Amino acid sequence: MRSFHFEEKNMSKQKVSFLGLGAMGYPMAGFLVKKGYEVTVFNRTTAKAEKWADEYSSNENPAKFAVTPEEAVADADIVFTCLGNDNDVREVFTKIFASAKTGALLVDHTTTSPSLAQELYAEAQKHNMEFLDAPVSGGQAGAEQGILTIMVGGDQTSFDNALDAMNSYAKATTLIGSSGKGQALKMVNQLCITGILQGLSEAWSMAKAVDIDAKMMVDVLQHGAAGSWQMVNRTETAMNNEFDFGFAIDWMRKDLAICFDEAEKLGVELPLAKQVDEKYAELQDRGYSRSDTSVLVKQFDNEKR
Repeated sequence: MRSFHFEEKNMSKQKVSFLGLGAMGYPMAGFLVKKGYEVTVFNRTTAKAEKWADEYSSNENPAKFAVTPEEAVADADIVFTCLGNDNDVREVFTKIFASAKTGALLVDHTTTSPSLAQELYAEAQKHNMEFLDAPVSGGQAGAEQGILTIMVGGDQTSFDNALDAMNSYAKATTLIGSSGKGQALKMVNQLCITGILQGLSEAWSMAKAVDIDAKMMVDVLQHGAAGSWQMVNRTETAMNNEFDFGFAIDWMRKDLAICFDEAEKLGVELPLAKQVDEKYAELQDRGYSRSDTSVLVKQFDNEKR
């Protein structure tokens, strides 16, 4: 681990670690430094963690990186994770439970199944630690601007203790309920987005067919009943065949798989989401795996990438 001398004025701040420096985690961890927290990061690609430390470190508040999860969390008061899928989370949390100090507060920003969140909450209690499931919404742009929405499941005291740090990169942070409820609401969030994007894909296709200007469409409709974040932020790019923004369909399909699994357990029908998922699968086959979710509009043409 890179070693730095910390100024006395920072010593009263909590020490935090952040594991996972993807498109979301990289700027989120940076906001923690900007707010004055002593931050140590870990990423599977160490070069990226070193780059992050070089970018955010200053004489007033040096930033650090570690080469293993165990090293990153050893002295942390709060441990944040923002990883890929359930398997990644299980693997990393096994190391966290073995290495974090007693009383550490663990906050997982990964979108996972509610059942995994409950499993980690129970395991944390066995190790005299605290755990919050805290998936985020707002995409890469929201992370970079520090205006994410965070849906949290867990205990009130744990939430209160983590709130200041989470608000470093959020505009709205809400305790939804007990462990797993944050992930449950994130599933609802993804289902809403799925339905909205299907409707918008059809609307974009109609607008093009009748030669309606994309900017005009947004300016007129955003203030009425049809307005949405997706309309405002994706209409012009989608109608210009630009899809290199935000949340890739690979990740949306991962989230929808969690939705389908939970819905089956609960006896809930999700016909529209399953229809959209099939369209995303077809788009993956056409080479759009890393395109953002607004690429759903491509379901109406047959051109290859």
